[in-house]
Amino acid sequence: LLQQNTRGESDRKTTKKMAAIAASLNLRCHLTVKTNTGSEVSLDLPDVKVHKKFLVTSMHNDLKNIDAGAVLDPSPASDEMIAALKKYAGIDAGNTETKYLAVIAFLYTYYNIFKDKSELPVISLHMKSELPVGAGLGSSAAFSVCMSASLLQLAGNIGSEKQENGTATWSDADKSIINKWAFIGEKVIHGRPSGIDNSVSTFGGALRFQNGKITLINQMPTLPVMLVNTKVPRSTMVLVAGLREKYNVYPEIFDAVFLAVEAITRKAEDIYKSLHDHYNPDDFSKLGDLIDLNHQMLNMMGVGHASLDHIVAVAKEHGFHSKLTGAGGGGCAFVLIPPDTVDDRLQDLRQELEQQGLEVWPNTSVGGHGVLQHL
Repeated sequence: LLQQNTRGESDRKTTKKMAAIAASLNLRCHLTVKTNTGSEVSLDLPDVKVHKKFLVTSMHNDLKNIDAGAVLDPSPASDEMIAALKKYAGIDAGNTETKYLAVIAFLYTYYNIFKDKSELPVISLHMKSELPVGAGLGSSAAFSVCMSASLLQLAGNIGSEKQENGTATWSDADKSIINKWAFIGEKVIHGRPSGIDNSVSTFGGALRFQNGKITLINQMPTLPVMLVNTKVPRSTMVLVAGLREKYNVYPEIFDAVFLAVEAITRKAEDIYKSLHDHYNPDDFSKLGDLIDLNHQMLNMMGVGHASLDHIVAVAKEHGFHSKLTGAGGGGCAFVLIPPDTVDDRLQDLRQELEQQGLEVWPNTSVGGHGVLQHL
């Protein structure tokens, strides 16, 4: 919930004292996999207008040098492999658009999971996302997780366990395998991701990230939030590079900022544990204070944006606390919604934000389920 600017190509020197807490959203990505007759495997991503088909009969010959190693302990794709896959898929070598790199991630994952089978399966994959794409909320990680889980399940490398609500889930050991493959997909798409997004998409709930180490938080409550998309495009790589540059000039100042953020994160984690046991209005009030402080710290780091500050100001006028989420520099903010909030207050806030051209999801929450199979 109090996620800091540790995504993407983070610099160890600038984040060594700063922790992040990331939590899953209840906005889902849905991947449908069907086995077909014929000779083509297809990938359909209508949200980004990508529709690709590939002949399975030629894959073994064309992709014989694309080797991730053991399915249960895969290795990431090399630059040479990515270049070869782009050529195979008919994607320009210099094309770095996320939606086309998602195709490369699919090819790398699909081929390596099934390459040792007697035949490559003829399947179709169709992905629909409730998450806004390209807004810094981990939609590519959700895609990588869904894809990895479905292909591993189809190949028999993992086995889901049916639950009473019409879904099935996997053991932590199987989820770890899903997460390994999802991280590899994220590396294809983003180069040097932190691993936060795919981990929280896989396991759900919340996790702490610091110095490259990811720790699951077991006592995370489900917190109601309103999600607001500024529709302002941003680049994680550019934002992190700017932060790194400022840190190199003013290390003693930014070290103090990072220590403050670390203190905010520790305090927030204590409050989550308390709220997990029972609802306390005072805890929600303190969490609101931490959200305000955190947003200010992120602005000090240079990852804010006027559009995000405007959302925070409008939320404050309506009596709510808000901050940027994701990498910053645009993208999305969230508004914390106390459980006893009157509907009219929410409607007034939503109406004002939407009248200003912002995209609003009024009934979202954080801290929910990770990857699931729908039966």
